[in-house]
Amino acid sequence: MDSAHPDRQLGEYRLREFLSENPTSRTWLAEQISISRLVLLDELRSDQAFRKADFLADIRAKAAVDHPLIGSVYEAVDEPEVCFYTHELLPGSPLTAGEALAPKVIVSLLQRISEAGLRHEALGQATALLDLSAVYVDPKGGIRLKNLAIAGSRFPDQSTRDITHLGNALPALTAAGQPGATRVLTILSWMRGVGLDAPITWQQIRDFCAEVEQQLAAPLPSLTPTAPSPRAAKKKPVPLIGIVSSIGLIGLAIIALKFQASRKPIRARIDLPEPVTIAAGSYATPDGTAEARTAFRLAAHEVTIGQYAAFLETLNILTESKRSRTFDSPAQPPEKANHEPTDWTSLFAAAKAGGRWNDQAVTLDSPVVGVDWWDASAFAEWKQARLPSQEEWFAALGKDTLPLEPGPWLPVTSQVSDRTASGLLGMAGSVCEWTSKPAPSPTNPLGDRLWVIIGGSPSKPGSNALTREWTDDRSLRRPDLGFRLAFEVK
Repeated sequence: MDSAHPDRQLGEYRLREFLSENPTSRTWLAEQISISRLVLLDELRSDQAFRKADFLADIRAKAAVDHPLIGSVYEAVDEPEVCFYTHELLPGSPLTAGEALAPKVIVSLLQRISEAGLRHEALGQATALLDLSAVYVDPKGGIRLKNLAIAGSRFPDQSTRDITHLGNALPALTAAGQPGATRVLTILSWMRGVGLDAPITWQQIRDFCAEVEQQLAAPLPSLTPTAPSPRAAKKKPVPLIGIVSSIGLIGLAIIALKFQASRKPIRARIDLPEPVTIAAGSYATPDGTAEARTAFRLAAHEVTIGQYAAFLETLNILTESKRSRTFDSPAQPPEKANHEPTDWTSLFAAAKAGGRWNDQAVTLDSPVVGVDWWDASAFAEWKQARLPSQEEWFAALGKDTLPLEPGPWLPVTSQVSDRTASGLLGMAGSVCEWTSKPAPSPTNPLGDRLWVIIGGSPSKPGSNALTREWTDDRSLRRPDLGFRLAFEVK
């Protein structure tokens, strides 16, 4: 039988105070006895035992969140008589409707919330509604968010839902009459969709708030001469509030113009084809033997510039230490500072504009190039996938090797000529691709195992789907070298 009284002990947690209850669980303030740490403990009610699977699924979703702004999950316990999990007791207190916050606090808060929102978007995490009660502010102004991840797939309009909700809730918290108030209220009106043809995004909110933050941090221009003459001193001064308001409106107009420009679509995006499932069976290897292979899925296309740009955006949100622990290979050289492809700024700009790079037409749906093995490995880890082995590559080709003609560097549409019967694109051309592990070269079978690059590219005349190269340099980058992902069968 459940007890709503403190002084119980669950494992190494002593319940100190009953905080709240919902139809499924109770929340307690608890002490982790071994390290004298205060935590929050959510306990599944005994009369809701039939919901245990859903309760545990939500816990797993929360535990998968790894972001410095979002509360952490510590431990989950599933025993016959009790089911609970413990999570971080966030510092400070949640926002309440009765507060009045300075505009500079609001823009800082929105930037942090946007970063968390972008993280959820990047990982496709479903979340509960982002309410004011989920935003914690400590006495020093630090901002943290309650972990709202839940089991299931993220719906396409989840970000719009949260943005609209905050756009309705935050105006009442914005202190009127302070510098920046008009600009903040305008951004909040955009969040509600006022005057817009398309919903505003977390990325745009973060950028606009950064603009306002810079404007508020900049000193105001001199409003009077440094050495006024007596005659000038007798003139009626222009009201300070009018000048400050004008400055604010100018800044707001600049932001609005940037917003209008950012809302213009870069280009029509295509629907990317889904991964292809390769059934379990015995398959020929590239070196003439045969191997039994379990089922797996291979991406139908190489990773695109647009997909890789989303990865880099995620890395920009995370600190270096958090990024290294989360995505980078443990063997990655310490001197490797980032995962930007060669000439990324020019490549990405040309792709967004549908222009040309290296004298070739390029779009966001063209395969990304100029990446080394470490870049490809980190992207795969971010996607909870992996690079394919050369054996998997050959198994996926099956009997489609001979008819495939190398194709040019094109967007990954289903219309490209380099296409297998199963729907794999670009195996013989477009770009060469990194594989997951080293192997000996047939020309030197007793030599060192080297890293394998596979497939053809228009930069290598005569290459095709069976072409392989070996290298001892995982930091190699080329304008015809990209990668695709492999996935386990769900």
